[in-house]
Amino acid sequence: MLAKLRALKDKFQYLEEQLSDPEITSDMKKFMRVSKEYKGLEPIVAAHDKYDEMLSLIKECEEIINNSEDAEFIEMAKDDLQELQAEKEPFEADIRMMLIPKDPEDEKDVNIEIRSGAGGDEAAIFAGDLLRMYERFIDKQGWKTEFITSNESESGGFSKVVLQVSGDNVYGTLKYESGTHRVQRVPKTESQGRVHTSAATVAVMPIFEMEDVEINKADLSWDTFRASGAGGQHVNKTESAVRVTHKPSGVVVECQDGRSQLKNRDIALQKLYAKLYELQQQEHEDNISSLRNELGISGDRSAKIRTYNYPQNRVTDHRINLTKYNLSEVMDGMLEEFIETIQMTYNMEKLKMTED
Repeated sequence: MLAKLRALKDKFQYLEEQLSDPEITSDMKKFMRVSKEYKGLEPIVAAHDKYDEMLSLIKECEEIINNSEDAEFIEMAKDDLQELQAEKEPFEADIRMMLIPKDPEDEKDVNIEIRSGAGGDEAAIFAGDLLRMYERFIDKQGWKTEFITSNESESGGFSKVVLQVSGDNVYGTLKYESGTHRVQRVPKTESQGRVHTSAATVAVMPIFEMEDVEINKADLSWDTFRASGAGGQHVNKTESAVRVTHKPSGVVVECQDGRSQLKNRDIALQKLYAKLYELQQQEHEDNISSLRNELGISGDRSAKIRTYNYPQNRVTDHRINLTKYNLSEVMDGMLEEFIETIQMTYNMEKLKMTED
C-alpha cells in the first residue's frame, strides 16, 4: 500500500510541475485536463502524508518503549501508541477505498438525456420532474449546464431533453442514474383518483475528447441533410443535420439535435468518439459491465432502477434495496444518499475483486 501511495505522490508532484510548464499553460484544454487530474489526487496525497506521519509516530513510540529508562516517559509513549494503533486500522481501510482504481471516464463531463417512456402525457410530465430534480442537484454541486435540445410535449413536460453538464467528477457522480425511473401517482387528468404507473428513461453519457481516441481527421467523411421532425417532415429549410462516417471502422453517426450545423457537428463528433472509444476499450468495458451486472447496476434503459411513489412519499432504489420516505426532498435535488450508497456498494465490490 505504501508503494502505491508513494507512486501517486510522485505523479502528483509531476503534475504540479506540469501546471507551471508553458507548453501546458498555453493550451487551455491540456491545462484543464492536468488541473483536474492534479485536483483529483489531492485527497490521496493528503492521506499519504498523514499516514506517513502516523507510521513515524508509531515507530518513535516503540523506540521509546524499548530503549528509554524513564518509566513515566515509557508510560506516556504506551498511551500514545495505543491511540495511534486504534486510529491506524480504520484509516488504512479508508486509504484502501481511496486506492480503488477509478473508471477512466469518471472525471469526464456528461450529456444527460431524459426521455418519456410508457404512460403518455404523465410520462412526459414526469420526465420534466426528473429534469428539475437533476437541475437542482447539479446546481448544488456548483456544476455548469447547457441545454442541447428539448422537445416539449403538449402536457407541459418533455418527450426528450438533453442537458450537457460540466464540472469535477460529473460522470463519476451521475453514471448510475442511467436506467428506467418509474413514478406511481394520481395524474392530474385522472378523474377517479386512481394511481397510475408511468416511466421515463435517463441516459448519462460521458463526453469524450479527441485525445481520448486514436483518430485521424482525414479518416472522417461528412454529409449534411435537412433535420426532420416527427413523422419525417423537414423542420427547417437548411441542411443543419450532419452525418459523419469513420472510414476505417465503418462507424456512422448522425445528429440533428442542435440548432445549427456547427453544434450538430460537435455533438456528432462526441458520439463518434464515444463509439470508437468503446471499441478500443472493449476489454475494459466488458470488465466494468460484468461487475455492474453482478451488482444489478446497469445503464440499460430497460433496467428499472428507481421508483418514486407519491401516495406514500416513498423513493426506492431497486439495485441496492434502499427505501426512503422523503420523496419531496429527493425531487428537490436531494440525491446524495442514493448516489453515495450505490457508489459505496460498487466500490466495496470492486475492492473485493482487487483483493482476491
